[in-house]
Amino acid sequence: MTCFRYLIAGNWKMHGTLSQTREYLDTLKKLLGEDPGAEVVVCPPFTLLAEAVSLTRGSPIHVGAQDMFWEDWGPYTGEVSAPMLKDLGCRYVIVGHSERRQLFGEKDREVREKVKAALKNDLIPIVCVGETLEQREQGLTERVVYQQLEGSLEGLEGEEVQRIIVAYEPVWAIGTGRNAEPGDAQEVAAFIKKELQAMYGERALGISLLYGGSVKPENIESYLEQPDIQGALVGGASLDPHAFASIIKIASKRG
Repeated sequence: MTCFRYLIAGNWKMHGTLSQTREYLDTLKKLLGEDPGAEVVVCPPFTLLAEAVSLTRGSPIHVGAQDMFWEDWGPYTGEVSAPMLKDLGCRYVIVGHSERRQLFGEKDREVREKVKAALKNDLIPIVCVGETLEQREQGLTERVVYQQLEGSLEGLEGEEVQRIIVAYEPVWAIGTGRNAEPGDAQEVAAFIKKELQAMYGERALGISLLYGGSVKPENIESYLEQPDIQGALVGGASLDPHAFASIIKIASKRG
């Protein structure tokens, strides 16, 4: 999918001001230099996207949004569309994050519409899937993940399949400090890869798969050692430019 072996994306969630963003990105650029050795993406809140794009212009850091609506234009108060994000200079967009699903009731069909809208507007969607702790304890991980994959990606055609990224984020590991064991993450990653190939054949071979869930410098290498994981979607640790840069540098050494 990318020219790098690994992709490291930072999801800032609802954090940051303009001054903090300027300080953060100035620091991150200095820490990474001109060749970070991995595909680097930062995903600030909507209010900071324009500033982030301006500050990263000419650098190896790309900017993504945390969500979007599926219609290009219309009477949708409070929403932001793919053409708006593209016009700002975004390259990526996160869709179907568990917090959108759990807190705001987002359904697979809505994620699917967002994926299609992102692709239509030349944005790269990072499509999130993952189970809750209750579902995992009931042995439903594969069923839940399969349903999310099928519901969120149904109807993709041709080369569209090769333009998506899938992030496996077990809900119980997001923001809790409790991360999935690397072997468990690999098991689900392998299942996702198998199901994607069943759905889309050889077209699915180029899909990068990220792991997300309490990723930090101390554990990132153990996830990147897994054969079916090509990067990470980082939450809390991405709010510290030094920690985020450390994660990127560890990935670059493996690349």
